[in-house]
Amino acid sequence: MSHEHVRTGFVGGGRVTRVLVGGWRHAGALPAESLVNEPDDAAFAQLAEQCPEVRRVPLEEVAAADVVFLALHPPVFAAMLPALRSCLGAQALVVSLAPKITLSALTRGLGTARVVRMIPNAPSIIGRGYNPVAFGEGIDAAARQDLSVLFAPWGAWPVVQERDLEAYAILTGMGPTYYWYQWQALREAAGQFGLSPERADEALRHMLDGALATLLQSGLSPAGVMDLIPVRPLQAIEEPVAAAYSTALPALFAKIKPAV
Repeated sequence: MSHEHVRTGFVGGGRVTRVLVGGWRHAGALPAESLVNEPDDAAFAQLAEQCPEVRRVPLEEVAAADVVFLALHPPVFAAMLPALRSCLGAQALVVSLAPKITLSALTRGLGTARVVRMIPNAPSIIGRGYNPVAFGEGIDAAARQDLSVLFAPWGAWPVVQERDLEAYAILTGMGPTYYWYQWQALREAAGQFGLSPERADEALRHMLDGALATLLQSGLSPAGVMDLIPVRPLQAIEEPVAAAYSTALPALFAKIKPAV
């Protein structure tokens, strides 16, 4: 199945849908149709402004698509699954984009084992995402091949153990939010110091790439890496920031981890 012939449907038209449809658009790989069921007018208007190819339709029409993406927050799933089950196509592939709701819960709620879970990563909007995937029992080789056509334009999509998906949600799904505001503040500071936006962005790109490679590949201990630069202008806030990681992230992980 090529992307030109597949019909996709999204239950929910918020940020995640904007990222994924935007990624197809960026790659020139839009499916034949991208249907969206989104009750909020403002949310759909934002999606349609960025991706005018999407079409807003009732849930029944979304459920009749070849591949149905569930772009919903976990608390809304319980109410949505029975409504979706009543109109879901017999051969539809369902891809959940949320943490916490397991493959077995999806199978029970939808009456089909043709279910997949993915933790989406925002850089998918430019084809640079890292989107871990776990497949349900009803996903055979042919279905995986069909899905690969849709997943590939977003970037990497490693197949992982389902039990690890919530950890990926913390690490990769939400990870950019831990840094984006800091990088933007650094870009603005570089401008204040006289660098052009082009020179600042090039320097930032190389600095971040090299800094991460040094942490992961130098063979030095984390403390050894952090000791490579003698001046640390923001050292005063390092301890509270590290403390936030050690408290806020475990609390969030406990909240999204499926009940055993």
